[in-house]
Amino acid sequence: MTQDLLLALMGFALASSITPGPNNLMLMASGANFGLRRTLPHMLGVSLGHGLMVFLLGLGLVRVFEQFPRVRFALTGICTIYLLFLAWKIANAAPPKEADTAGRPLTFLQAAAFQWVNPKAIYMAITAQTYYAPPESGWWGAAMVAIPFICVNLPSVSLWAWMGVQMKRFLGQGRRLRIFNGAMALLLVGTLVPILLH
Repeated sequence: MTQDLLLALMGFALASSITPGPNNLMLMASGANFGLRRTLPHMLGVSLGHGLMVFLLGLGLVRVFEQFPRVRFALTGICTIYLLFLAWKIANAAPPKEADTAGRPLTFLQAAAFQWVNPKAIYMAITAQTYYAPPESGWWGAAMVAIPFICVNLPSVSLWAWMGVQMKRFLGQGRRLRIFNGAMALLLVGTLVPILLH
């Protein structure tokens, strides 16, 4: 991969990783409700899980999606149901003191598995492999796209969790936190609109 192509890939990874989407909104809500330390497995699951998905899609799953569009359609349906469920969980999250015992953030494996039903993450991975993987480069080309993506994605998603922690001080408990969680839930549902209209 040339230096110019690598810089273009990292720019794409930054733009797509740091903008609002299901992962970032969930991490922000998790940071606000559970703190940065308890959200760390969620952050790592998002970044490493997405990196693995980028790699596997580069190995040939893109072709599967092209040959069998119903697979993508099925994933979109599963994603819609799961995101609505997560939005409901965020909207009804317990205040911070209650959350220590009554709730918990996503685990590493849950966050990694979520990438496969997250439309933004899937389209990011497909686009990255389509435009930036060197042609006829096999597993090495898939890895050359996945590794820079992880390097850019982890700091980007961590920023959203950190912003949630900072907001926790302002939100405190009670009404402000309920409004914040409701707004995060609505924004999460809103991320479905462009995917469903597409």
